[in-house]
Amino acid sequence: MDINSFLYFQTVAKYENMSKAAEELHLSQPALSKSISMLEEHLGVELFDRNGRSIKLNRYGKFFLERTELILREIERAKEDLTNLVSPGHGEVSLGFMHTLGLEVIPSLMMEAKKRFPQMRFQLSQSNSSVIMKKLELGELDLCLVSSLESSKNVHWEKLWEEELFLIVPKDHPLSQSKKVKISDFAEEPFISIKKGNSLRNYVDAIYKREGFQLNVAFEGEEVHTVAGLVESGLGVSLIPQIKGLDQYDVQIIRVDAKDCKREIGLSYIKHRYMSEAVKQFIVFVKEFFHVLPK
Repeated sequence: MDINSFLYFQTVAKYENMSKAAEELHLSQPALSKSISMLEEHLGVELFDRNGRSIKLNRYGKFFLERTELILREIERAKEDLTNLVSPGHGEVSLGFMHTLGLEVIPSLMMEAKKRFPQMRFQLSQSNSSVIMKKLELGELDLCLVSSLESSKNVHWEKLWEEELFLIVPKDHPLSQSKKVKISDFAEEPFISIKKGNSLRNYVDAIYKREGFQLNVAFEGEEVHTVAGLVESGLGVSLIPQIKGLDQYDVQIIRVDAKDCKREIGLSYIKHRYMSEAVKQFIVFVKEFFHVLPK
């Protein structure tokens, strides 16, 4: 039983059709059928239910397919690590990040990353924090940039930087001329919020709670620029980081006098999970980029 046996089985399981699988593998159908039969003989169990020319993956086949995909992934990882040992800076890294980081942070980070690792490939995934963390836990991502509120017992999170949260109000708002305000100054006003599931919403909820208030949510948006646009229209106020492009909106940005009116952003990955050399190299680079020195 060699690597090809696993690859052939995986392809047949994918199509549950010998003709289609043989075509994709550039093999003759008799040769592929023989390979599958030899694999089943070696394992001592049939992996497919056969009815004439029709085949269907059975429960033994489904069990073996899970193990096959694990084996093939490990082989690819081993090949990637060997490539990195011979030629450092190669390989692939999958990185997830929150929506707000896609405006300025990620473009700057990736521009420098390509200078450092011109041969490295990157898969980027942008979404809200809960979706990103789910992908990380499922193994679809190697790393992610999220807030500290999104960590769990299986996740290692290391702080990289923090962002102050500012009050934004329409230019004609009574507080628009204030240099600094307290939460109590605007706590009862209609609030334009990011939707639940986003780490920024979690931070704002926590800040209001610490100050003894509850959000008076008037509208919810998916992204910070949507929030800024709704504030500009006079529909409410909001607390957001000072992101790129915020100056394009007709809003006033005001500092808030409240404890920990900020959010912390860090790098997360799953503890004790396999990590390729490319991912390890990228982690070191990210820490250097954000000036986080090893402890």
